[in-house]
Amino acid sequence: MSNVICSCMLGDNAKVRLHLSKLLQSEIEQIYGNEGDAEAASQLCEIELKCCRRDFFENTSGTQPEVGQAVIVEADGGYDYGIVYSTGLIAAKKYHLKGLDKKERKLPALLRIADEQDKADFQIVVEREPSIRDLCVSRIKAHKLQMKLVEIDLRLDQQKVTIFYTATHRVDFRALVRDLASEFKARIQMVQITTREEARRANSFGACGCILCCSSWMQKIHSNPFADRHDHSEQSSGDNHAHNVIGQCNRPKCCLGYSKPEKGRRKSRPEKYPPLGSKVATPQGTAIIESIDPARKMISLRYSEDDTRKQLDLAEFNALFVKKNV
Repeated sequence: MSNVICSCMLGDNAKVRLHLSKLLQSEIEQIYGNEGDAEAASQLCEIELKCCRRDFFENTSGTQPEVGQAVIVEADGGYDYGIVYSTGLIAAKKYHLKGLDKKERKLPALLRIADEQDKADFQIVVEREPSIRDLCVSRIKAHKLQMKLVEIDLRLDQQKVTIFYTATHRVDFRALVRDLASEFKARIQMVQITTREEARRANSFGACGCILCCSSWMQKIHSNPFADRHDHSEQSSGDNHAHNVIGQCNRPKCCLGYSKPEKGRRKSRPEKYPPLGSKVATPQGTAIIESIDPARKMISLRYSEDDTRKQLDLAEFNALFVKKNV
């Protein structure tokens, strides 16, 4: 996967998503009405920060922010810049659905609405981040660390730099952190993420032509979306199996978790299909059933002697190899 360019708060994707969020805010408020504690809900806001992070904040600004409005929020001993994603009853509903209301924790505060100076400071931070990234990449190479830098986040107060990376094993980055801390005069935080999270931050397009589900609408990424679909690999053609089920994260596609058959529907692999890997005797020699395509009702045979392949439709295969009961 190429270097990730997160567009959660920048670019056309952010404008479209914020517009949809505004429409959702106005429509669903009519559905929920005055459900729950409206006064408590008015103090809850869902804020989107850089690097595709969203969190809930308690509104202490004294004013009710609107969706899409820039705000300044409390962040780990400092402050940061964010965009309001949902407020009021909508934010309270999301907070409840995620189960966060069951946890006893103090929410960080939404300090105030961002002014022009805050927006100018945010642009300075955005312009400075590419040079910080380049320096981090050079330091990683100098220390010969087996890790891939995915993204960096410079906080608005420029007192903390968060580095998101992927690695296949544990990395000893203590020397790297000391080097970067002396260079930037700021606190360094290393955060390891998965390849699925890396793909989510890319905001790119999948094979279907749409933005990746994990980047657009999914709240939670599946760990193994078709763990209970043992027949899925048998249903796919051997030639394009990887293209069909493997996503940009080099893991099974999350959308496969939503492709389960409806209740009462017949299985897509009926019993009349022969098992994969079984051998059949043909006039040309012994052949192995390599793949089955139920959609086209085609069976692919591979001859073990010369490794040639042949495709037969189901009717032809049954006529040649299936014994008829007399």
